[in-house]
Amino acid sequence: VQLVESGGGLVQPGGSLKLSCAASGSIFSIYKMGWYRQAPGKQRELVADITSGGRTIYADSVKGRFTISRDNTKNTVYLQMNSLSAEDTGVYYCNAAIKAYLGRPADDYWGQGTQVTVSS
Repeated sequence: VQLVESGGGLVQPGGSLKLSCAASGSIFSIYKMGWYRQAPGKQRELVADITSGGRTIYADSVKGRFTISRDNTKNTVYLQMNSLSAEDTGVYYCNAAIKAYLGRPADDYWGQGTQVTVSS
């Protein structure tokens, strides 16, 4: 199983970016999918996650600005980020709980990370 992220980059304060993360490989079912971020010198933190049924959780710092969504037919999760500020700068990691085949417990998978830099 692989998680491949895309969509990071450099954006000015107040701007927007949309991250995507596609899961591929041996996949029987995907449970929770989410996004974490790690700023320089800080611990990795949850940004948002979404269950297979569409229930979402957001960090307080991104509520009202970020929207997480997923397309179960494409095994893909998205993060729409609006009103970005310098505090949103960091490496964003995709995370997913995936059951590779029937009878196997779900395992936790991580993407390689994508850099988001908010700067003028």
